[in-house]
Amino acid sequence: MRIMEVLTDDPRPPGDVVGGPGLSRAARVRVLLAAALGPLVTGYAAVATVLALVILTAERTVFSTTGVLLAAGPGWLAALQVRLGLGGHPLGVLPLLPTLGAFALAARTASGATQRLGCRSFRDALPVLVTVTAAHAVFGLVVALAAQGSPVTANPLSAFAVPGLLAAAASFAGITWSCGLPDVVAERVDPLAVRGLRAGALGLAVLLACGAAVFTVATAVSWATVSDIYEPAFGTSFGLFLLSVLYLPNAVTAALSFVTGPGFSIGSLNVGMFGYRGSAVPGVPLLGGLPGHHAAWWPALLVLPAATGALVGWSLRKADADPAQRIRAVAVAGVVVALGCVVLGTLSGGRLGDGPFDPVSVPVGVASVVAFCWIVIPGSFAAFFTGEHEPPAPPPEALEDNQAFEDAEAVDAEEASEAVEELEASEEDEEAEVTEAETEEDAEFEAEADAELGLEEPAEDALAADEAVTGGTETCGDVEPDEGDR
Repeated sequence: MRIMEVLTDDPRPPGDVVGGPGLSRAARVRVLLAAALGPLVTGYAAVATVLALVILTAERTVFSTTGVLLAAGPGWLAALQVRLGLGGHPLGVLPLLPTLGAFALAARTASGATQRLGCRSFRDALPVLVTVTAAHAVFGLVVALAAQGSPVTANPLSAFAVPGLLAAAASFAGITWSCGLPDVVAERVDPLAVRGLRAGALGLAVLLACGAAVFTVATAVSWATVSDIYEPAFGTSFGLFLLSVLYLPNAVTAALSFVTGPGFSIGSLNVGMFGYRGSAVPGVPLLGGLPGHHAAWWPALLVLPAATGALVGWSLRKADADPAQRIRAVAVAGVVVALGCVVLGTLSGGRLGDGPFDPVSVPVGVASVVAFCWIVIPGSFAAFFTGEHEPPAPPPEALEDNQAFEDAEAVDAEEASEAVEELEASEEDEEAEVTEAETEEDAEFEAEADAELGLEEPAEDALAADEAVTGGTETCGDVEPDEGDR
């Protein structure tokens, strides 16, 4: 039994990461190399697989492995939000779903490499962040340079910077998940601000859910139009379906902007909560739920962002006992939601060739300000009235007056105490004098009474009486006479 306990005992404390600084240099290089190449190979293979499926299912197309591998490079750039050029026409409306997948892949890779290296702080994991970021940036630059002269091109500077920034953000998130925030940030972070950040993430998620719900209902109501867009051929229908799935987060973001008020535009088409301007739309099933005219009941949907703001405020009702501090946390949540709307709106829109559907845009500035207001105004009311309340701190002038009043009370109390002590002392002296006077009067009265009754003789008479008694005693018969008398 003792041997089994020794063999199965884990010397590491609970929660300790696997690995450690004792890894050899070669092992550390292998971990960093895997972190650098893993997301690139996986992402490139995923893009190539999707392109291969589209080509194989399409009609009257010839499959070429070399062509698929070459086309996967610009496809990988598009997945990381690098604007492309198709025969000289700009393509800036890029699908968000592959971008989210690439972000999650890079974050997971960075987190796993951090754990395998045994990093216990953000500083220890900096090599992981630098490696993943540099690998994405360099690979994007190589793909852009290799695509020069082809029908699909990309700006080398954008191909270097955008994947690098995305990989840096993803690596930062993954390392923070494993090691926590950097010490510089952790020392200055406010716990109330952290509560606000979490509430802001909740609010952004709820707003996205509201946008997704509105989009789903609109698509379901217009399902007849959506089904008419699909063609009988399987290959074409599969391609349209795949395109709709890839751009689904873009549509949800546009629906979020519509629910909050500003709306969105596709070329000449402008759809807003309080205005509508119709125009032609692309024949994509994803857009089959777009309305053909304005409806008077649309403003009723504004209850959704208002309820979201109230939910954020309610979630912060216990953040602090001071209502002003709770409102400050709500403001932080509003900033998070506004920044999220800026990022999503920027990535969801862009140029779409030079045709009638160009550009596709969400009014990022207006949408962010409106989203901030939808969170802060209802959230402040909810946080104020549903949370605890403590008496407000008095102003400095009131504190000074109160201190002066307390000092005056203390002085008055001391003077009153001294006066009481003096009064008690004087009363005691008077009582003592009265008692002494009464005692003397009693003694004089007793002496006079004794003198009148003869109970008290003068001292000389008493002495003479004593001598007479003594002499009488000497002549008494009981005493023997002297010898001369005999």
